[in-house]
Amino acid sequence: MTTVTFHSEGDRIVGFQVQGHSGYAPEGADIVCAAVTSAVRLVDCAINDVLGLEASVKVREQDAFISLKLPSVLGESAESTCQTILAALMVHFVQLNEEYPEHISVLEV
Repeated sequence: MTTVTFHSEGDRIVGFQVQGHSGYAPEGADIVCAAVTSAVRLVDCAINDVLGLEASVKVREQDAFISLKLPSVLGESAESTCQTILAALMVHFVQLNEEYPEHISVLEV
């Protein structure tokens, strides 16, 4: 199962981590893993490449782990944009969980 954990400080989503394989289908045919990977890559590109921020991204392929953590201080506009992006990611993963509850779980801490 893929577990997605969103980390918050007060009302601020400060980052997330994704760990594990969904087990929906064999590697290369797993639509749940593909949806998760694509969404995570999009968020990383939006925050780091498009907005030019320096969110910390860690990847460990051996245990199917990726995490992203926002910088602790952002300008008002960048903060608002990042919160919108991360909230949209959370909604996306919650919807995936509703469709594939045995393959993805979403937590908020």
